[in-house]
Amino acid sequence: MNRHLLASVGLACLAATAAHAQSSTALAGSPAQPLWELGVAAGAVGTPSYPGASDRETRALALPVLIYRGKVFRSDQGGIGARVFKSDTAEFDIGLAASLPAESDDVAARTGMPDLGTLAEFGPRLKLRLARFDAYSGLRADLPLRAVMEVRGGVRHQGTIFEPRLVYERRSADGKWAFDTQVAAVVGDGKINRYFYEVRPEFATATRAAYSADAGLILVRAGVFAARVINPDVRVYGFLRAENYGVGANRNSPLHLRDNGLSAGVGLIWTLKRSTRLASD
Repeated sequence: MNRHLLASVGLACLAATAAHAQSSTALAGSPAQPLWELGVAAGAVGTPSYPGASDRETRALALPVLIYRGKVFRSDQGGIGARVFKSDTAEFDIGLAASLPAESDDVAARTGMPDLGTLAEFGPRLKLRLARFDAYSGLRADLPLRAVMEVRGGVRHQGTIFEPRLVYERRSADGKWAFDTQVAAVVGDGKINRYFYEVRPEFATATRAAYSADAGLILVRAGVFAARVINPDVRVYGFLRAENYGVGANRNSPLHLRDNGLSAGVGLIWTLKRSTRLASD
């Protein structure tokens, strides 16, 4: 499967996060938004090839993007999914997100090992409103539990992750700026940890010992996201995320080469057409 096609899945999810600039509906007084917007997203993202890797994956491309704000089916704020329940204090949805692929020939520590494909995460998420400080800012907890599916010559289940995170969100009074800051931890079952960190005996070398991975903590992270409305049709956005892998359950794996990593991305979304009907949320 074409590598750039797979990368577009991850960038599409990233591009959808630009909807933060106009979609902070969890905050009181948020303006009503179109039910759907069709446009073009362009951006670049760089991230470690896998948690703890010394190599990086970087992509830059443009692609069409659809933002849809239905009561049930939604494509905004960083993912695609179906909202099952929403109240003033809680929201429950089932969603999809994706990441960039990594080929072992481009990752020195994995030379001769199977490639890492695009990872799509699918499953339920509970969002709890912990505090609303004013009409423009609030604090929430996200509790996603996701099955991890690898897209590489087919679709294979590669484990399950749990990623509790605490999110502070704020938008400006004029609605032109939106910010998120968050802290999170990622915990994986044995299967996803083996996917990243296990070295089976047939792949062991003089410099890469065989290793059997355990279930447990993969990383902790802190990040910030910002979006700016330039005009009704153009929004720009960016994110920066720092991660620590040294606290992970498999820090002794020969594939664990760095305790810290940084991910970043920038982009814009240009709306070409939008509905006259407003989302009722």
